Amino acid sequence: MLKQRVITAVVLLAMLLPALFAANAWPFMLLTMVLIGAGAWEWGRLNGCSAAISCLGGVCCVTTCLHLVQAGWVAQTSAQFWLLAGSIWVLLGSWMLQRGVAGWILWPRVLRWLGGLGLLVLAWLALAQAHQRGVNFLLSVLVLVWAADIFAYFFGRSLGGHWFRLKLAPSISPGKTWEGAIGGAFGVLLVSVAWVEFDRHQAITSLSFFGLIWSQGWYVAVPAAMFMTIMSVVGDLVESLVKRSAGVKDSSGLLPGHGGVLDRVDALLPTLPLAMMLVAWI
Repeated sequence: MLKQRVITAVVLLAMLLPALFAANAWPFMLLTMVLIGAGAWEWGRLNGCSAAISCLGGVCCVTTCLHLVQAGWVAQTSAQFWLLAGSIWVLLGSWMLQRGVAGWILWPRVLRWLGGLGLLVLAWLALAQAHQRGVNFLLSVLVLVWAADIFAYFFGRSLGGHWFRLKLAPSISPGKTWEGAIGGAFGVLLVSVAWVEFDRHQAITSLSFFGLIWSQGWYVAVPAAMFMTIMSVVGDLVESLVKRSAGVKDSSGLLPGHGGVLDRVDALLPTLPLAMMLVAWI
């Protein structure tokens, strides 16, 4: 399993890195459109759609992303739009986790399907705009999510159950602990400070997400980092909830050793739009 995970990761990096650093933005946008389309196909399957409808969802997502590029949405989107998008994720995520699996199944299937496709397109738009702001900015958002996940894993493994008897979301993801969530938040703060200091010492002029929030002072940076960490956990839990309702462990087997595309990007679905919301607000 570990060997397969490594091989898949190397192949993905071999495709993503050249596109990420390419002088033209189109290779990156097209590659990520394909990934979002694959995620849309997985989303249809998770919600009990037929093979044809699932494929149609992927095509619709890719087509919508192309239309957004041609309409100029990648180049510029209003601050009000991202405020609305961020608010939707906060409210929807809170509602879904509060209602649990039973509440999610009560939604009409068409509404669940279309809502998920909309959130996938929204995440792609935020990803494309973050890339437009610079590789340093985009990587800092990605690293924020990875840091939250890695630190949460190690804190959860070493301290899980020592501070809090209750699990974070036992009916959705029994393995997640409050200790892990706190460790994830601590890790994000640590990484953000290190990132800002590295940029300063290396005289990197392109602003990262961490640089942006710390430029406003600790009273903005600390709450912003905590908020983004919380929402990365929400994205993870929301996907776990949907998978539990479908009775599956992985969203698909598209990425051998890693599961599906949604399994890899679940925490990014809310954090990317929320990062753009904070950028617009700041």
